[in-house]
Amino acid sequence: MGEITYPKEVLDKMQSIIDDCMGDAPPYCQATCPMHTDVKEYVNLIAEGKHKDAIKVIREKLFLPATLGRICAHPCEEECKREDAFKQPMAIATLKRFAADNYDNKNDWDLNIEEEKAQKVAIIGAGPAGAQAALDLRKKGYDITIYERLSVVGGMMRVGIPEYRLPRNIIDHEYSLLEDMGVKFKMGVDVGKDISFEELKKNYDAVIIAVGAHKGVAIPVSGYDTKGVLNAVDFLREVSLTRKYDIGKKIAVIGGGNVAIDVARSARRVGSEEVHLVCLEDKPDMPAHDWEVEEAEEEGVILHDGFGPENIIAKDGRVEGFEIKKCLSIFDKGGKFNPLFDENSKKVLEVDNIIFAVGQAVDNSFVPDGELEIVRGGRFKVDDVTLQTKVENVFVAGDASGRAVIAIEAMAEGRKAAISVDRYFRGQDLTEDRDNEGSYKTWLRTELKEDEADFPRVKTTQINPLVRVTSFEEVDLGFTEKDAIKEASRCLKCECKLCMKECEMLGDYCECPKELFENILKSGEVDPMIPYSCNMCSQCTIVCPEEFPIKDRFMDMRKAMVKANNGKSPIKGHAAIEVHQALGFSRLFNTAKSAKK
Repeated sequence: MGEITYPKEVLDKMQSIIDDCMGDAPPYCQATCPMHTDVKEYVNLIAEGKHKDAIKVIREKLFLPATLGRICAHPCEEECKREDAFKQPMAIATLKRFAADNYDNKNDWDLNIEEEKAQKVAIIGAGPAGAQAALDLRKKGYDITIYERLSVVGGMMRVGIPEYRLPRNIIDHEYSLLEDMGVKFKMGVDVGKDISFEELKKNYDAVIIAVGAHKGVAIPVSGYDTKGVLNAVDFLREVSLTRKYDIGKKIAVIGGGNVAIDVARSARRVGSEEVHLVCLEDKPDMPAHDWEVEEAEEEGVILHDGFGPENIIAKDGRVEGFEIKKCLSIFDKGGKFNPLFDENSKKVLEVDNIIFAVGQAVDNSFVPDGELEIVRGGRFKVDDVTLQTKVENVFVAGDASGRAVIAIEAMAEGRKAAISVDRYFRGQDLTEDRDNEGSYKTWLRTELKEDEADFPRVKTTQINPLVRVTSFEEVDLGFTEKDAIKEASRCLKCECKLCMKECEMLGDYCECPKELFENILKSGEVDPMIPYSCNMCSQCTIVCPEEFPIKDRFMDMRKAMVKANNGKSPIKGHAAIEVHQALGFSRLFNTAKSAKK
C-alpha cells in the first residue's frame, strides 16, 4: 500500500473533533480541586465497596488524605453538579476521610525515590505548602531540609485550626511520610535569628519560602491597643499548643470567616461562658461555611451579624465593653470595601476581651531589607506562573505569596514551586506548558436527566454540643461504611463519553474520539482495522452533544486507504470488500429514481 495522503478538508474535519470533543474533559470536581485529585474515581470506588482501591487513588495526588478529609474547604463541592442542581453537593471531603481513616495502611505508602541528585534545597516552613514542595522534590532525588520555627509540624493547620476539628495525631502520622522518605527537619529553628537567610542561600542550591501568614492584624478602631484586645493568630496558636488561655468569661470576636468561628468555638472550650461574634455581613452572606456557623450557634456563640465595630470601651486601661453599630452596606457603588453604618443603631456588649479575626499577615523579617520585593500584607512578590522571586534560586509557596487561602491551595502552590525548582536545576524553561496547574474551569458540559432524583446529602454523626464544648475532642465522627457507600452512590459520574457507551468498537481503540484523532494527526498513520471496524450506524453521532459525524471521518480514511492501495481494500484477505466495491457501482445492484415525474 502506498503512502496515505489525507486532503486538507479531511484533516480539518478531524481537527474540529479534537478541538471540541469533551471526552477527556475532567469532571467539575477534579478540575476545581487545586491538586486535581481523581474525585469521581475514588468516590465511585467507595460506592462499589472498593475502599482500599479508593485510598490508593487518593494517595496518587494527596499525602494528607485524613487531614484534608477533615479541614479542606473543598472547592470541588462548590462546583459539584448536585450543588448546582439541588444545593446538595457530594460530601467529597468526608468520603476522603472515610477511606483514609479506615483503609490507609502505612505499609502501602509509596516511598520510591529517583536517583539521588547533588542539589540541596532548603524549605522555610513545615506547613502544607512547604511539606508538599519537600515531598515532590525528594521524590525527584534532591536533598531536602525543612526549617521550622515551631517545635511541631503542620504550620497553620497545626496552630491555626483547633484540635476539635483536626486531631494532632492525624497530622503527625501523615507527615511521617516525609521522614520515611529522607526529608530532614530542623525544628525550633528561627530563620533570621538562629540561622540567617543569607546562610541558607549560600549553603543550598535553592530556597523555598513557605512560612505562611502567622501575624495577626487588627482594625484600627478606637481603643484597639487597649489591654485585653487580642488577635486570632496568637490566640489560636496558644490554644493549639497548650489547650489553655487566660481569657475572660465574656468575650467578643470580630470577623465573619472560618477563622473567626474557630476563635469563638475555641474560646468556649477554654472557659469563656459568653461569646459574641460580630461581623459586617448578614448571616447568609458570611464568608464562613454555613455548617460552621450553625455548629458555633449550637455551642452557644451569640451572633451579631450585620454589625461592625464603633469603639472599644476601657476602664483602668482594660477592656470593659465593645460598642458596635448596624452595617447598612459593605461595599460602595464602585465595588470597593467601604462600609456604611447606621449611626443611630449603636449598642454596647459587656466583655472582658476582644479578639480580632479579620486577616493575617506574613512575618518577612528574616529576609534582609531590599533582598526580595514585598507586597501587601508582608507577602513576597513572585512570578505568577513559576513562583520565582527576583533572586533566581529563591521561590515562594503558599500564603507567603498571597496566592493560597486554604490548605489544599497551599499544597498546590508547593507542588508548583517544586516543579519550578526541578526545572531550574535541569536548565529547563520554567514557564512552558503550565496552564492547568491549580484550579480551572473544565470544558465539560453535562445536563442532568429530567427525572434525576434529588437524593439528600448524608450527614455525619456529631458529639452533642453540650458535651463537646467541655473538651477539644473531635466533634465530627465521620461516616460509617454504610453511610459512606450511600453518600458515594449519589455521584452523577459527570463525564462526556456517551459515544463510548454506545459503540463497543471505539472502546477497543481509544478512551475517547479526541484521543483517537489526535494520534492519527500526530503520526499520520492508522490501523486499517479501525475505520473498517465501524459499521456506519451513526449511534455515536446521535448521542454526541456536538453531533460529530464520526462515521464520515472513518469513511474518509477508508477512501484514502483504498486509493493508496490501487483501489483495493488495505486489509489482507478482504476480497469480499473488493467485490462489494465493484458491485456497488453495478446497475445490477443499484437503482436510480428518475428525476422526471
